[in-house]
Formats: sequence, C-alpha cells, structure tokens
Amino acid sequence: MPRFRTLDDADVAGRRVLVRVDLNVPVKDGKVTDATRIERVAGTIDELAGKGAR
Repeated sequence: MPRFRTLDDADVAGRRVLVRVDLNVPVKDGKVTDATRIERVAGTIDELAGKGAR
C-alpha cells in the first residue's frame, strides 16, 4: 500500500507551498461563530513557516 507523505517528509525550505483548506465557517451578524476549522489549519501553517516555506 502506498505511504502518504507528511510534513515530516517534505523539504519545504525556501519553496512556495500551496495549502488548500476548507474554511467554510459559520458566520452570524458578520462574525465567525465557530473558528475550529481556522484554528486547526493554523498549526499546519505554523509548521510550514517554521520549516522555511514561503
């Protein structure tokens, strides 16, 4: 069975990285009512930035 690559496997230093996420969050009266999806993806973005991704 093929193995999925993870961020641990990727050499992203100095490279442009495209992160595709679903940020379809609930909004009421112009304010986000549940930011869980945004908070979950923040860790991935932080890790990529820490590895030198652009």
